Amino acid sequence: MAVALNQESEFDFYWQQQGEWVEEPNRRRGGESGVQRLDDGRGHVLYAKRQVGHLYRGWLHPFGRPTVLREQDALTNCARLGVRVPRIVFCGAQRDADHQWRALLVSEALEGFVDLESWYAAGALARYPEALHQRMLKELAENMARMHRGHWQHSCLYGKHVFVKVTGEGEAAEVEVALLDLEKARRRLSCQNAARKDLSQLQRHSSIHDAHFRSLLYFYQTAFGSAVKGLG
Repeated sequence: MAVALNQESEFDFYWQQQGEWVEEPNRRRGGESGVQRLDDGRGHVLYAKRQVGHLYRGWLHPFGRPTVLREQDALTNCARLGVRVPRIVFCGAQRDADHQWRALLVSEALEGFVDLESWYAAGALARYPEALHQRMLKELAENMARMHRGHWQHSCLYGKHVFVKVTGEGEAAEVEVALLDLEKARRRLSCQNAARKDLSQLQRHSSIHDAHFRSLLYFYQTAFGSAVKGLG
């Protein structure tokens, strides 16, 4: 994919690309949002989040700001903190002829990764040794702790937004973890509050059973540097 150098041309280039919908456009936040899979022409897969009139509002942006720009802020800052997240290829927003916001976030696919819920559903607990599962929980805990120490809260930390990649077999297998879909992520004054909210959410909305969640919490608090108030 040869891409023009200036922002406006680059936006137009990606906006005109079409691919398979992996998340059909749906109406929310007063607009539409969906995700397409694209081919960059060199054998690599990209994901393009396409939005029209899809805004969030806050005291800094009372009239609304495209949500992909908030996600760009979160992805960029989390990457700087050492959190494994998708690499941004392009992000931009512009108004159309009707003054409606159009916005794009194009990122690289996490090759070989699968979401945590699908990983469990495919029999990961039976296929892989317990030691690897513990390493996965430790990787997840350390990524979360880096994010929270930087005062970022994911705010939608479900099992489907945690991605896992296993390379190799048996005791020699290696595991990597990444976090996706930071559209609702935000800065918090208290890293303790960020930690408590995300951990509670993950416990409620993932297939990590109680014994393994206790392991995750141990690894998390070790990496975070202190106990998280309100979690046992």
